[in-house]
Amino acid sequence: MAVGKKLLGRLLPCVVPPLYRLVSWLLFNSCRVEKVGLEKLHPNGDAHCIMAFWHYSVFYTLHLCRGMSAVAMVSGSTDGEYVARLLHALGIATVRGSRGKGGLAALKKMAAAMAQGRSGAIVADGSQGPPLIVQAGAILLASRTGQAIVPIAWSANRYFTFNSWDRTILPRPFARLFLICGAPMRVPAELRKDDIERYRLQLEERLLAIYRQAWERFGREGH
Repeated sequence: MAVGKKLLGRLLPCVVPPLYRLVSWLLFNSCRVEKVGLEKLHPNGDAHCIMAFWHYSVFYTLHLCRGMSAVAMVSGSTDGEYVARLLHALGIATVRGSRGKGGLAALKKMAAAMAQGRSGAIVADGSQGPPLIVQAGAILLASRTGQAIVPIAWSANRYFTFNSWDRTILPRPFARLFLICGAPMRVPAELRKDDIERYRLQLEERLLAIYRQAWERFGREGH
């Protein structure tokens, strides 16, 4: 039994990513998606930006990023290893770290990767929450790289809800989706502590605004 579990533990990280890639491609291509503001992913003609989004929306948002020259921050936990492999299957590079484990080192690695011409993808409320509360990571990354933050949110008329801290959602087959990219947000270099909090709150307000706008599309207040 122990040998079987060990073998399964080795096989799953290899099998799950390509299987997920196939299933997600079939699922998301069955959905009708209305997209607003995609041009904002190239603020002021720049080829790259920092995409910031809530954790609940991670599945479709990362599908949107597939094939892009992008780097994402992934939790350093064991579960994060699966996420990292899934992202690699979608062609997205990763760095490992979170607020409680290697976060600052991961931000430096992300900044280095973005300096090579990649966009950044970061979960605004982190890997453990609280949900819909922006953490400082996106602000620090924008300050270090000079790239604009583009807030992203989406909604669906029909979806599955996971029993997780943020109630992560996955659209049902043939669902209608509504995706919004908000106005790019610039953050100056060398922020002071008070400035970090001010810009953190500003990003939170912007993400909550497009979150509400997205869900109002289907007559809901949120997910």
